[in-house]
Amino acid sequence: MSLKRSIANKSKSSASAKSKSAVSRLASSLKPHFGKVRIVEVGLRDGLQNESTELSVEQRFQLLKKLIEAGVQNFEIGAFVSPKWVPQMAHTKALVEKFQTSAQARSLTPSVLVPNLVGFESARQNGLKEVAVFISATETFSQKNINCSIAESLVKVQEVVSAARKNKMRVRGYLSVCFGCPFEGAVNESKVVELVGKLLKLGCYEVSIGDTIGIARPGQVISLFSKLKKKFGLEKIAGHFHDTRGQSLANILAAYQLGCRVFDSSIGGLGGCPYAKGATGNVATEDVVYFFEGLGVKTGLNLQKLIEANHWLEPQMNHPLSSKVSKASPS
Repeated sequence: MSLKRSIANKSKSSASAKSKSAVSRLASSLKPHFGKVRIVEVGLRDGLQNESTELSVEQRFQLLKKLIEAGVQNFEIGAFVSPKWVPQMAHTKALVEKFQTSAQARSLTPSVLVPNLVGFESARQNGLKEVAVFISATETFSQKNINCSIAESLVKVQEVVSAARKNKMRVRGYLSVCFGCPFEGAVNESKVVELVGKLLKLGCYEVSIGDTIGIARPGQVISLFSKLKKKFGLEKIAGHFHDTRGQSLANILAAYQLGCRVFDSSIGGLGGCPYAKGATGNVATEDVVYFFEGLGVKTGLNLQKLIEANHWLEPQMNHPLSSKVSKASPS
């Protein structure tokens, strides 16, 4: 063997050893966290709300059935909002009624997004046991998204939580633009922590931290989630990451390593925000499941069935879906 080849082989061997060592160190750092995560499927609401293709009630129900067959237990079925502002959610009542008469309704508790007491009443009258409320971390986004200030939105949340408590219903909270706002830019972490505290104090059983425009980086996630952990613990905190800049899985890992165990995702990576120009879809459910399976973390979801759901859904949407895992998997 020539001297050059010998040196090259030693160099490859050294690089391989270093790579294995790095992987081993990462695996060791994750060992204490092995266990299970809860995935909240938001494709039927946050996923579809910004799509140009409008699925029928029957198509939405078929998608829901496929998601349930894949093991999905925590999901948003839609939103009781004005169809004038979010026309994609006009089918929510019909979809809820169809779901309520299905066999799956006996064992599952879907959630709907409600902006106020009017939306809450629609949820209650349709027999739902959980609703989701939302506020923004910046004033401008709050005005653009729900036409009111942060303070006014908190009053609406209080009204919904109070009504929910009387009717023995649960309330989940969403906090938008926690890492960056399309109108105001950088977001003060102390403001995010303050608002999370207010949502928890009002009675939300969990608060989902939204990277609405997909601008977060792992360093930001570590910084913010560390503050949240110190102040509240992470048992009632979820991560909601969009994949606009391809950082969602890295951000999920950063939050997971700190102790976060609940993450929102959307089948196929559907989604975006109608009030945040340039924001692309949520992180794809299939990609999240594939990612966690690689860490030995249980999700309770069947990856192959999720991929099948993706392959069924894509032609219905009339455009390619962004999930990397489903793209790489044959039909």
